[in-house]
Amino acid sequence: MKAVLAIIRRDITLAVRQGGGAGTAIGFFLIVVSLLPLGIGPDLNLLSRIAPGALWVALLLSVLLSAERIFQPDYEDGSLEVLLASPVPLEIVALAKALAHWLTTGLPLTLALPF
Repeated sequence: MKAVLAIIRRDITLAVRQGGGAGTAIGFFLIVVSLLPLGIGPDLNLLSRIAPGALWVALLLSVLLSAERIFQPDYEDGSLEVLLASPVPLEIVALAKALAHWLTTGLPLTLALPF
């Protein structure tokens, strides 16, 4: 459990130091959501029908902007090899890294959703 928390803490620290991941994702999401009605037109019935799907697509695409940062820094500095050789199963490592990615990207997007 300590190893999982250490991985999560390390990934959150790296994401905060690198910056840009959550800001880019939120900016992309807000731009897509604000430009969608301009592209479709003023028909409220059509907008209300496609809004949930458009929000989900915008959220998923904005999360993909920072998805490469899950394993890339670890690969570049060699710590991915250390994680592979550790006694912690690789599935748990991937789960911890995914949780840290959600905390640094998904949570800010979720908080930006009402705007």
